[in-house]
Amino acid sequence: MSDTLPDSMTAIEIAEPGGPEVLKPARRPVPEPADGEVLIRVAAAGVNRPDVMQRKGQYPPPKGASDIPGLEIAGEIVALGPNAGDWKIGDRVCALVAGGGYADYCTAPAPQCLPIPDALSDIEAAAVPETFFTVWDNVFTRGGLKEGETLLVHGGSSGIGTTAIQLAKARGATVFVTAGSAEKCAACEKLGADRAINYRDEDFVELVKEVTGGKGVDVILDMVGGDYAVRNLNALGQGGRLVQIAVQKGTKAEIALHLIMIKQIVFTGSTLRARPVPAKAAIADALRAEVWPMLEAGTVKPLIYETFPLSNASEAHALMDTSAHIGKIVLTV
Repeated sequence: MSDTLPDSMTAIEIAEPGGPEVLKPARRPVPEPADGEVLIRVAAAGVNRPDVMQRKGQYPPPKGASDIPGLEIAGEIVALGPNAGDWKIGDRVCALVAGGGYADYCTAPAPQCLPIPDALSDIEAAAVPETFFTVWDNVFTRGGLKEGETLLVHGGSSGIGTTAIQLAKARGATVFVTAGSAEKCAACEKLGADRAINYRDEDFVELVKEVTGGKGVDVILDMVGGDYAVRNLNALGQGGRLVQIAVQKGTKAEIALHLIMIKQIVFTGSTLRARPVPAKAAIADALRAEVWPMLEAGTVKPLIYETFPLSNASEAHALMDTSAHIGKIVLTV
Protein backbone atom coordinates (compact mmCIF):
# COMPACT_ATOMS: atom_id res chain seq x y z
CA MET A 1 0.00 0.00 0.00
CA SER A 2 1.12 3.62 -0.54
CA ASP A 3 3.56 5.10 1.96
CA THR A 4 1.38 8.23 2.07
CA LEU A 5 -1.54 6.39 3.71
CA PRO A 6 -1.80 6.28 7.50
CA ASP A 7 -1.46 3.02 9.41
CA SER A 8 -4.60 3.59 11.48
CA MET A 9 -8.01 5.21 11.10
CA THR A 10 -11.15 6.09 12.99
CA ALA A 11 -13.93 3.55 12.72
CA ILE A 12 -17.24 3.07 14.52
CA GLU A 13 -17.41 -0.13 16.54
CA ILE A 14 -20.45 -1.83 18.07
CA ALA A 15 -19.30 -2.18 21.69
CA GLU A 16 -22.10 -4.65 22.46
CA PRO A 17 -25.59 -5.30 21.11
CA GLY A 18 -27.96 -2.49 22.13
CA GLY A 19 -29.20 1.02 21.51
CA PRO A 20 -27.50 3.83 19.58
CA GLU A 21 -25.17 4.52 22.52
CA VAL A 22 -23.22 1.28 21.83
CA LEU A 23 -21.73 2.83 18.68
CA LYS A 24 -18.24 3.99 19.71
CA PRO A 25 -15.40 5.63 17.74
CA ALA A 26 -12.23 3.52 17.89
CA ARG A 27 -8.84 3.26 16.20
CA ARG A 28 -8.42 0.45 13.71
CA PRO A 29 -5.68 -0.45 11.19
CA VAL A 30 -6.34 0.86 7.69
CA PRO A 31 -7.46 -2.22 5.72
CA GLU A 32 -5.48 -3.40 2.69
CA PRO A 33 -7.30 -4.20 -0.55
CA ALA A 34 -7.29 -7.91 -1.38
CA ASP A 35 -7.41 -9.48 -4.84
CA GLY A 36 -10.18 -7.82 -6.85
CA GLU A 37 -10.64 -4.99 -4.34
CA VAL A 38 -9.93 -1.26 -4.08
CA LEU A 39 -9.33 0.88 -1.00
CA ILE A 40 -11.53 3.95 -0.73
CA ARG A 41 -10.91 7.03 1.40
CA VAL A 42 -14.46 7.49 2.64
CA ALA A 43 -16.04 10.93 2.26
CA ALA A 44 -19.54 9.86 3.29
CA ALA A 45 -21.38 6.68 4.31
CA GLY A 46 -25.09 5.94 4.16
CA VAL A 47 -27.03 4.77 7.23
CA ASN A 48 -29.49 1.94 6.62
CA ARG A 49 -31.95 -0.21 8.55
CA PRO A 50 -29.64 -3.29 8.33
CA ASP A 51 -27.01 -1.26 10.25
CA VAL A 52 -29.56 -0.81 13.04
CA MET A 53 -30.31 -4.54 13.05
CA GLN A 54 -26.58 -5.31 13.23
CA ARG A 55 -26.22 -2.87 16.13
CA LYS A 56 -28.98 -4.72 17.98
CA GLY A 57 -27.25 -8.07 17.38
CA GLN A 58 -29.93 -9.27 14.95
CA TYR A 59 -27.98 -9.17 11.67
CA PRO A 60 -24.37 -10.39 11.93
CA PRO A 61 -22.04 -9.59 9.01
CA PRO A 62 -21.47 -12.35 6.45
CA LYS A 63 -18.42 -14.59 6.88
CA GLY A 64 -15.27 -12.67 5.98
CA ALA A 65 -16.93 -9.22 6.07
CA SER A 66 -15.82 -6.41 8.39
CA ASP A 67 -17.57 -6.20 11.77
CA ILE A 68 -17.69 -2.41 11.32
CA PRO A 69 -21.22 -1.39 10.24
CA GLY A 70 -21.92 0.45 7.00
CA LEU A 71 -23.07 -0.95 3.65
CA GLU A 72 -22.60 2.00 1.26
CA ILE A 73 -19.88 4.59 0.83
CA ALA A 74 -18.64 7.34 -1.45
CA GLY A 75 -15.13 8.69 -1.74
CA GLU A 76 -11.85 8.40 -3.61
CA ILE A 77 -9.85 5.31 -4.54
CA VAL A 78 -6.45 5.52 -2.81
CA ALA A 79 -5.06 1.99 -3.35
CA LEU A 80 -5.65 -0.95 -5.68
CA GLY A 81 -5.46 -4.65 -4.99
CA PRO A 82 -4.45 -7.07 -7.75
CA ASN A 83 -7.03 -7.49 -10.52
CA ALA A 84 -8.96 -4.34 -9.62
CA GLY A 85 -10.23 -3.88 -13.16
CA ASP A 86 -10.07 -0.50 -14.86
CA TRP A 87 -10.19 1.58 -11.68
CA LYS A 88 -7.38 4.07 -11.03
CA ILE A 89 -6.10 5.81 -7.92
CA GLY A 90 -7.93 9.12 -7.66
CA ASP A 91 -11.22 7.89 -9.16
CA ARG A 92 -14.34 9.16 -7.36
CA VAL A 93 -16.61 6.23 -6.68
CA CYS A 94 -19.57 5.05 -4.66
CA ALA A 95 -19.66 1.42 -3.62
CA LEU A 96 -21.84 -1.27 -2.11
CA VAL A 97 -19.96 -3.11 0.65
CA ALA A 98 -20.79 -5.97 3.01
CA GLY A 99 -19.53 -3.96 6.01
CA GLY A 100 -16.86 -1.47 7.03
CA GLY A 101 -18.47 1.73 5.76
CA TYR A 102 -18.49 3.67 9.05
CA ALA A 103 -14.75 4.43 8.85
CA ASP A 104 -12.13 6.73 7.34
CA TYR A 105 -11.14 4.00 4.86
CA CYS A 106 -12.99 0.98 3.50
CA THR A 107 -12.19 -1.76 1.00
CA ALA A 108 -14.73 -2.62 -1.70
CA PRO A 109 -14.92 -5.29 -4.40
CA ALA A 110 -14.00 -3.51 -7.64
CA PRO A 111 -17.13 -4.75 -9.50
CA GLN A 112 -19.36 -3.22 -6.79
CA CYS A 113 -17.97 0.27 -7.36
CA LEU A 114 -19.60 2.81 -9.65
CA PRO A 115 -18.33 6.23 -10.78
CA ILE A 116 -19.91 9.13 -8.92
CA PRO A 117 -22.13 11.02 -11.39
CA ASP A 118 -20.98 14.61 -11.90
CA ALA A 119 -24.42 15.80 -10.82
CA LEU A 120 -24.03 14.28 -7.32
CA SER A 121 -22.08 15.38 -4.24
CA ASP A 122 -20.21 12.79 -2.17
CA ILE A 123 -23.04 12.91 0.40
CA GLU A 124 -25.67 12.23 -2.27
CA ALA A 125 -23.53 9.50 -3.85
CA ALA A 126 -23.17 7.73 -0.49
CA ALA A 127 -26.97 7.48 -0.35
CA VAL A 128 -27.18 5.62 -3.67
CA PRO A 129 -25.68 2.08 -3.54
CA GLU A 130 -27.69 0.18 -0.91
CA THR A 131 -31.06 1.63 -1.91
CA PHE A 132 -30.57 1.72 -5.67
CA PHE A 133 -29.12 -1.82 -5.80
CA THR A 134 -32.02 -3.05 -3.66
CA VAL A 135 -34.75 -1.27 -5.61
CA TRP A 136 -33.40 -2.18 -9.03
CA ASP A 137 -33.00 -5.85 -8.17
CA ASN A 138 -36.33 -6.25 -6.39
CA VAL A 139 -38.72 -3.95 -8.23
CA PHE A 140 -37.46 -4.33 -11.80
CA THR A 141 -35.59 -7.66 -11.91
CA ARG A 142 -37.56 -9.80 -9.44
CA GLY A 143 -40.80 -7.83 -9.60
CA GLY A 144 -40.57 -7.30 -13.35
CA LEU A 145 -42.23 -3.86 -13.17
CA LYS A 146 -42.85 -2.55 -16.68
CA GLU A 147 -43.98 0.73 -18.21
CA GLY A 148 -47.71 1.22 -17.73
CA GLU A 149 -47.94 -1.07 -14.68
CA THR A 150 -48.77 -0.16 -11.08
CA LEU A 151 -46.49 -0.41 -8.05
CA LEU A 152 -47.33 -0.24 -4.33
CA VAL A 153 -44.40 0.58 -2.03
CA HIS A 154 -44.71 0.19 1.72
CA GLY A 155 -42.55 2.62 3.69
CA GLY A 156 -42.70 5.19 0.92
CA SER A 157 -40.78 7.85 2.84
CA SER A 158 -37.80 5.59 3.62
CA GLY A 159 -34.58 5.59 1.62
CA ILE A 160 -35.83 2.53 -0.27
CA GLY A 161 -39.26 4.07 -0.74
CA THR A 162 -38.10 7.45 -2.04
CA THR A 163 -35.79 5.66 -4.47
CA ALA A 164 -38.52 3.29 -5.67
CA ILE A 165 -40.93 6.17 -6.27
CA GLN A 166 -38.46 8.02 -8.47
CA LEU A 167 -37.20 5.04 -10.47
CA ALA A 168 -40.66 3.59 -11.07
CA LYS A 169 -42.07 6.94 -12.18
CA ALA A 170 -39.07 7.59 -14.43
CA ARG A 171 -39.71 4.24 -16.12
CA GLY A 172 -43.39 4.94 -16.75
CA ALA A 173 -45.18 3.18 -13.88
CA THR A 174 -48.02 4.40 -11.67
CA VAL A 175 -46.88 4.45 -8.03
CA PHE A 176 -48.84 4.14 -4.80
CA VAL A 177 -47.16 4.22 -1.39
CA THR A 178 -47.99 3.83 2.27
CA ALA A 179 -46.53 6.14 4.93
CA GLY A 180 -47.26 6.96 8.56
CA SER A 181 -48.05 10.69 8.62
CA ALA A 182 -49.57 13.45 6.54
CA GLU A 183 -46.13 15.05 6.21
CA LYS A 184 -44.59 11.83 4.89
CA CYS A 185 -47.48 11.27 2.50
CA ALA A 186 -47.11 14.81 1.14
CA ALA A 187 -43.36 14.30 0.67
CA CYS A 188 -43.96 11.07 -1.28
CA GLU A 189 -46.47 12.75 -3.58
CA LYS A 190 -44.09 15.66 -4.12
CA LEU A 191 -41.47 13.12 -5.24
CA GLY A 192 -43.91 11.72 -7.79
CA ALA A 193 -46.12 9.15 -6.06
CA ASP A 194 -49.57 9.16 -7.66
CA ARG A 195 -51.27 8.43 -4.32
CA ALA A 196 -49.84 8.23 -0.80
CA ILE A 197 -51.89 6.27 1.73
CA ASN A 198 -51.61 7.11 5.43
CA TYR A 199 -51.67 3.60 6.91
CA ARG A 200 -52.62 4.93 10.35
CA ASP A 201 -56.10 5.95 9.22
CA GLU A 202 -56.60 4.42 5.75
CA ASP A 203 -56.81 0.78 4.61
CA PHE A 204 -54.34 0.33 1.77
CA VAL A 205 -56.17 -2.73 0.41
CA GLU A 206 -59.41 -0.78 -0.01
CA LEU A 207 -57.65 2.32 -1.36
CA VAL A 208 -55.64 0.34 -3.90
CA LYS A 209 -58.76 -1.41 -5.19
CA GLU A 210 -60.56 1.92 -5.37
CA VAL A 211 -57.84 3.75 -7.34
CA THR A 212 -57.26 0.81 -9.70
CA GLY A 213 -60.94 0.31 -10.47
CA GLY A 214 -60.96 -2.99 -8.59
CA LYS A 215 -58.05 -4.51 -10.51
CA GLY A 216 -55.35 -4.30 -7.81
CA VAL A 217 -51.69 -3.48 -8.38
CA ASP A 218 -49.11 -5.34 -10.46
CA VAL A 219 -46.16 -5.23 -8.03
CA ILE A 220 -45.81 -4.68 -4.27
CA LEU A 221 -42.48 -3.94 -2.58
CA ASP A 222 -42.85 -4.82 1.10
CA MET A 223 -40.48 -4.29 4.01
CA VAL A 224 -43.12 -4.79 6.72
CA GLY A 225 -43.96 -8.50 6.72
CA GLY A 226 -46.10 -10.03 9.45
CA ASP A 227 -49.82 -9.50 8.93
CA TYR A 228 -49.17 -7.38 5.83
CA ALA A 229 -48.61 -10.60 3.84
CA VAL A 230 -52.26 -11.56 3.42
CA ARG A 231 -53.28 -7.92 2.91
CA ASN A 232 -50.68 -7.63 0.14
CA LEU A 233 -52.11 -10.72 -1.59
CA ASN A 234 -55.55 -9.11 -1.45
CA ALA A 235 -54.19 -5.85 -2.91
CA LEU A 236 -52.47 -7.55 -5.86
CA GLY A 237 -54.14 -7.98 -9.22
CA GLN A 238 -54.11 -10.90 -11.61
CA GLY A 239 -50.53 -12.02 -12.28
CA GLY A 240 -49.27 -9.73 -9.50
CA ARG A 241 -45.80 -9.97 -7.94
CA LEU A 242 -45.13 -9.55 -4.22
CA VAL A 243 -41.48 -8.88 -3.32
CA GLN A 244 -40.42 -9.13 0.34
CA ILE A 245 -37.23 -7.29 1.33
CA ALA A 246 -37.61 -6.96 5.13
CA VAL A 247 -39.84 -8.16 7.95
CA GLN A 248 -40.16 -5.27 10.40
CA LYS A 249 -43.48 -6.62 11.77
CA GLY A 250 -42.24 -10.18 12.04
CA THR A 251 -41.25 -13.25 10.05
CA LYS A 252 -44.45 -15.25 10.44
CA ALA A 253 -47.73 -14.77 8.61
CA GLU A 254 -50.90 -16.72 7.93
CA ILE A 255 -51.78 -16.36 4.27
CA ALA A 256 -54.62 -17.51 2.06
CA LEU A 257 -52.86 -19.81 -0.38
CA HIS A 258 -55.84 -19.91 -2.71
CA LEU A 259 -55.25 -16.21 -3.53
CA ILE A 260 -51.82 -17.10 -4.93
CA MET A 261 -53.41 -19.81 -7.04
CA ILE A 262 -56.46 -17.89 -8.26
CA LYS A 263 -54.54 -14.70 -9.08
CA GLN A 264 -51.41 -16.54 -10.30
CA ILE A 265 -49.33 -14.43 -7.93
CA VAL A 266 -45.55 -14.69 -7.70
CA PHE A 267 -44.41 -14.26 -4.07
CA THR A 268 -40.66 -13.75 -3.92
CA GLY A 269 -38.05 -11.83 -1.94
CA SER A 270 -34.37 -11.38 -1.35
CA THR A 271 -31.56 -10.12 0.82
CA LEU A 272 -28.53 -8.38 -0.67
CA ARG A 273 -25.69 -8.37 1.82
CA ALA A 274 -24.58 -12.02 1.71
CA ARG A 275 -24.84 -12.46 -2.05
CA PRO A 276 -21.60 -13.23 -3.94
CA VAL A 277 -19.68 -10.50 -5.76
CA PRO A 278 -20.70 -11.64 -9.27
CA ALA A 279 -24.40 -11.32 -8.36
CA LYS A 280 -23.89 -7.78 -7.03
CA ALA A 281 -21.69 -6.95 -10.03
CA ALA A 282 -24.57 -7.84 -12.36
CA ILE A 283 -26.81 -5.36 -10.53
CA ALA A 284 -24.07 -2.70 -10.71
CA ASP A 285 -23.78 -3.24 -14.47
CA ALA A 286 -27.54 -2.84 -14.89
CA LEU A 287 -27.56 0.33 -12.81
CA ARG A 288 -24.72 1.82 -14.82
CA ALA A 289 -26.58 1.14 -18.07
CA GLU A 290 -30.15 1.98 -17.01
CA VAL A 291 -30.04 4.34 -14.01
CA TRP A 292 -26.73 6.23 -14.19
CA PRO A 293 -27.91 8.30 -17.19
CA MET A 294 -30.91 9.38 -15.07
CA LEU A 295 -28.64 10.35 -12.17
CA GLU A 296 -26.36 12.27 -14.54
CA ALA A 297 -29.35 14.10 -15.99
CA GLY A 298 -30.86 14.81 -12.56
CA THR A 299 -34.05 12.90 -13.45
CA VAL A 300 -33.67 10.94 -10.22
CA LYS A 301 -31.73 11.95 -7.12
CA PRO A 302 -31.32 10.52 -3.62
CA LEU A 303 -33.29 12.45 -1.03
CA ILE A 304 -31.06 13.44 1.92
CA TYR A 305 -32.83 14.09 5.23
CA GLU A 306 -29.92 14.81 7.56
CA THR A 307 -26.16 14.33 7.86
CA PHE A 308 -24.02 13.64 10.93
CA PRO A 309 -20.23 13.55 11.42
CA LEU A 310 -18.87 9.98 11.59
CA SER A 311 -18.09 10.42 15.30
CA ASN A 312 -21.80 11.12 15.90
CA ALA A 313 -23.01 7.83 14.39
CA SER A 314 -24.97 7.16 17.57
CA GLU A 315 -27.04 10.32 16.94
CA ALA A 316 -27.72 9.20 13.37
CA HIS A 317 -28.98 5.84 14.66
CA ALA A 318 -31.10 7.53 17.32
CA LEU A 319 -32.80 9.49 14.52
CA MET A 320 -33.32 6.33 12.45
CA ASP A 321 -34.83 4.60 15.49
CA THR A 322 -37.54 7.29 15.62
CA SER A 323 -38.47 6.68 11.94
CA ALA A 324 -39.06 10.43 11.70
CA HIS A 325 -36.78 10.83 8.68
CA ILE A 326 -37.91 11.21 5.08
CA GLY A 327 -35.25 9.88 2.72
CA LYS A 328 -31.67 9.09 3.71
CA ILE A 329 -29.44 9.71 6.73
CA VAL A 330 -25.74 10.05 5.88
CA LEU A 331 -22.50 10.12 7.89
CA THR A 332 -19.80 12.53 6.73
CA VAL A 333 -16.11 11.68 7.19
